[in-house]
Amino acid sequence: MWYMYILECCDGRFYIGMTNNVEKRLSEHKSGEGGRFTRSFGVKKLIYQEEYATKQEAMKREAQVKGFTKKQKIALVQDNLKISKYIS
Repeated sequence: MWYMYILECCDGRFYIGMTNNVEKRLSEHKSGEGGRFTRSFGVKKLIYQEEYATKQEAMKREAQVKGFTKKQKIALVQDNLKISKYIS
């Protein structure tokens, strides 16, 4: 499985990425091995993820979400939180 994920950085910015191992990638980001953006702004927490069957699907969604405004990204995360209350 592949995942598109959103991290909240220490300054409130969002980082959007994709991986086939969310826990490992989050650990890399937190340790400073994840990329220049997260090294610069730090990682507060994982706030959202979606699962895909293929790398291509995850890459397509990552590109789509990167094009969202911050308001749209917040709405995506908040809508997911509302939904998860009812299914967990």
